[in-house]
Amino acid sequence: MKPDQTDAKLQMDDAEWRAKLTPEAYRVTRKAGTERPFTNDNFPKEPGAYRCVCCDARLFDQEHKFDSGTGWPSFFDTAGAIEERADNSLFMRRVEVVCARCDAHLGHVFPDGPQPTGLRYCINGAALTFKAKAQE
Repeated sequence: MKPDQTDAKLQMDDAEWRAKLTPEAYRVTRKAGTERPFTNDNFPKEPGAYRCVCCDARLFDQEHKFDSGTGWPSFFDTAGAIEERADNSLFMRRVEVVCARCDAHLGHVFPDGPQPTGLRYCINGAALTFKAKAQE
């Protein structure tokens, strides 16, 4: 099991999520929304971890982030607290990425990323917070 991955699911009702999150973070994470590209990829470039805005689970490490040119934070590997699900919405076949702890919608994963994995986790920045390594 990777760091911060637990078997216990965090569950809150809709009113609790609305009170905890910004309107944009709520729309993206709890309603499977997508933010506009180039709106939330202004995270620090220092060592650290990207965490779920809903439950603080560790999702991605800075060392796995890369510039995909898409306008969304992109990673070629995870830190562990991720689940993948089939997404056949919008007349497309995609793989949705959700937080393993709280089921927050994060984005999608595509098979067009860099080596060593060949994957591109295309993640909504509104679904993430960043914690510098010195703060962990």
